[in-house]
Amino acid sequence: MIDAVTLAILNGRLEQIADEMDATLFRSAFNPIIAEAHDASHGIYDAENGDTLVQGKSGLPIFVGVMAFAVKAVIEKAYTDGDLVDGDIYIFNDPYEGGTHLSDFRLVKPFFRNGSVYCYLASVGHWHDVGGNVPGNYNPIATESFQEGMLIPPVKLFKAGVLQQDIVDILQANSRLPLSVFGDLNAQINALDLGNKRLNSLLDQYGDDTIKSALSELKERASKMMRAYISALPDGETIAEDFLDNDGIVDEPLKINLRLKIEGDKMLLDFGQSSAQCSGPVNISRSTTIAACYVALKHIFGDVPANAGVLEPVDFIVEENSLLAALAPKPVGGYTETILRLIDVIFQAVAKIAPERSNGCAYGTINALSIAGYRENGQRWVMFSFFGGGHGGHPLGDGLNHGNAPISTATIPPLEILEAAYPIKFNQWALRPNSGGDGKFRGGLGATYEIELLEKSADAFLFGERGKFSPKGVVGGKEASKNIFTYEGDDGPTNPKMVSKIVGVKLKRGQSVRIDTPGGGGYGNPLDRSKRARDHDVQLGYVTEKKL
Repeated sequence: MIDAVTLAILNGRLEQIADEMDATLFRSAFNPIIAEAHDASHGIYDAENGDTLVQGKSGLPIFVGVMAFAVKAVIEKAYTDGDLVDGDIYIFNDPYEGGTHLSDFRLVKPFFRNGSVYCYLASVGHWHDVGGNVPGNYNPIATESFQEGMLIPPVKLFKAGVLQQDIVDILQANSRLPLSVFGDLNAQINALDLGNKRLNSLLDQYGDDTIKSALSELKERASKMMRAYISALPDGETIAEDFLDNDGIVDEPLKINLRLKIEGDKMLLDFGQSSAQCSGPVNISRSTTIAACYVALKHIFGDVPANAGVLEPVDFIVEENSLLAALAPKPVGGYTETILRLIDVIFQAVAKIAPERSNGCAYGTINALSIAGYRENGQRWVMFSFFGGGHGGHPLGDGLNHGNAPISTATIPPLEILEAAYPIKFNQWALRPNSGGDGKFRGGLGATYEIELLEKSADAFLFGERGKFSPKGVVGGKEASKNIFTYEGDDGPTNPKMVSKIVGVKLKRGQSVRIDTPGGGGYGNPLDRSKRARDHDVQLGYVTEKKL
């Protein structure tokens, strides 16, 4: 048994290793989705089953659960091949083998001590472009994963410390931005190298057995903490339901249904009544579903550690071939939109049984936008970015204005970076008045972005959601405003037929696209909102006229 002080020190040291790997990648990556938005993550994983042992605080929480499945896939691959040696590094982006979508490339490195695998180090980052039909890879009309980008199964990037250059050549040849691929890949390699060095130093200082005991104790404590939180909830079950606008192919809503059951210190999340897998790219794998549930629970129980122990008291029912457990080659490129709705239904269900722990739904879409073309000198350019919106009102106050999606700790890329890198300019980047849901505590405001093309011509692509179904309030709070996408054509401003999804918008110099993002849902009865708060809303321009 390790004493509490030593355990706290070791926990901090282990987290610092993952944090340093995060920082190394963020400072070295070539593409702004990693370097500026921090769409990446690093961690330490169990040598036998791939369970998450430690994750960095600045990486994406959605990757906590998913990366455990990714490491497990490498463990199974290494066992089957029987050729795992020190210095190996695997690379892959298979979304059905512990992945999310094809843009997220994973590097997994076995960490050896005294001739055997002690644990695994892993890195994941969102690469700028990985081929496919749409620059930036958010293809809203894909009907199979082959239309979304290149798919790489687990293969060795390094064999016994020797780089396999042919793998690098294949990766670069399949991207519109080969230099970006080269930079991001090497940044991930360097992050793993640093993690290897730091972990060796820690083990040399404290001993292999002490660190292994600490990792086991931290996992056990996370499980006990989660069980205690669940036990404090009232026994029983409740149902919550929400919808996606469409799958980009058929303009019909897709249902995500949750039956939440609490029994003692166990929680059941039953998604069995959700829609079947669909033709378009809003499907997700089972591993992604479980990871999204972890993120939602981390919001609700904020101080539980980021390791596999958190999910030990949680059972899942996810039907195979459903929207939430799709199989290859069903497209999964828009996984972000679906996991946001998963988080929403968990918030809604928990609000019914423990309103003091939940909050209104956030804006519910990343609005993945690509604008791509060629410069006058013939150079290819691809702008890919995602955008913010309002967060839900909560038991202690109003929701956050213009925050990032609650699936991550990523940040919205600054307009200065985007304008410097691409031939575009922002004519507007502002809060969107009246977009937050009313309530005792108002939902945060969404935003308005208007982007003008400065080059001769370009194509624009949008993969969004919440164009038909508003972010919901809880405990009597009202819905927020819907998502609106507008593009400028020869006949004037136009909206997509699929509301939140469109491909191949032809832009000319001086024309623009505009996104009005949703706000967050309200919390509590609007009649309970104070006059002072309402006057303040009007004074700041958050609402344009006084209500009630």
